[in-house]
Amino acid sequence: MERKEAIEKLQQLIGKELHELAKEFNITIYRNGKVNKGWAGHVFERFLGLQINSAQSPNFGSWELKSIPLKYKKNGELTFKETMAITMIDSVNVCQKEFEDSHLLAKLKKAVVVARIVGDTVDDPSYIHSIVEFNLQGKLYDAVKADYDLVREALLDPKRGFNALTGKMGYYIQPRTKGSGHGSTSRAFYARPRFLKEFIKI
Repeated sequence: MERKEAIEKLQQLIGKELHELAKEFNITIYRNGKVNKGWAGHVFERFLGLQINSAQSPNFGSWELKSIPLKYKKNGELTFKETMAITMIDSVNVCQKEFEDSHLLAKLKKAVVVARIVGDTVDDPSYIHSIVEFNLQGKLYDAVKADYDLVREALLDPKRGFNALTGKMGYYIQPRTKGSGHGSTSRAFYARPRFLKEFIKI
């Protein structure tokens, strides 16, 4: 299924409740007493007629499916619940490649993002808010390139290197710890809420 066709089909889900769709497609929200973290993504894959992929990040060739949760604040304002992971940072790869040839840009170009409104717990109703694709151009393209170059410069600097990468870096895209936080040695590129706001209108 091509990206354009997938986006058009996913648009049919806007306003739908995710738990009801999970029942319809026999997706389990709990597994062995724990929350099945990928359940929402599995619902979207099944809706599109795709077999559930055991790979962490399903790759559909010309596009990649991502999901981002939105939540209501106490004042009723809708906001992003968290940042969105884009791709792992491979220091050798980043050092070798300019932004134009980077994994980061390739992943952003491929992304099809399902934004969904969630509650305080996984059992609360969750509604599909919107379906978007990222289109980097003009000043936004330049700003994301600058964020990438910031990371690249740190990696190329013998005095700083990989361990100098921190979530405080980057205006739209930040490099930060991937995994269990303290003690984790891996890093990934994450899209900050201000980047997501450029495409997801809330």
